[in-house]
Amino acid sequence: MKKLFYIVIFITTTIIMLGCGAYSFTGGNTGNAKTIQVDFFPNQAPLVEPILSQKFTQDLQDLFTRQTNLTLVNSGGDLHFSGEIVDYRITPMSATAQQTAAQNRLTITVNVNFVNALEEKDNFEKRFSFYYDYGANQQLTGGVLETALDEIIERITQDIFNASVAKW
Repeated sequence: MKKLFYIVIFITTTIIMLGCGAYSFTGGNTGNAKTIQVDFFPNQAPLVEPILSQKFTQDLQDLFTRQTNLTLVNSGGDLHFSGEIVDYRITPMSATAQQTAAQNRLTITVNVNFVNALEEKDNFEKRFSFYYDYGANQQLTGGVLETALDEIIERITQDIFNASVAKW
């Protein structure tokens, strides 16, 4: 009787796992796609941070290769991302009693064109944006800049992942 119980549990678990199809444990559904192409995202913003394009492109590629079973290719990918960085803006957010900025905000906006060669209905062109607040007495260089870029890019790339394969 115990043996039968374990067999039923094993079969049920197997059916459930197979029923999940191409879903990964991270929530992404790549369908029948096997390859991904991520083009270089040039910085077309009025204010240019030299390392931003390379860092953004690399982080987007890394996210998809880490969280899916897709193979990164240079051309002809089943899933294809292209676009550009369209805004890199620093704005004062809050003022002090002396009418000076107490906090600044770095905002980055990326225009993304996603093409799914296997499921045309999933294609989109959309802007993704996120920000990082830092003290007005800090310079946006060194560790502050690195932290800001890491946080912003992580959020934007995750939003792109969710919009393209997680369908959130």
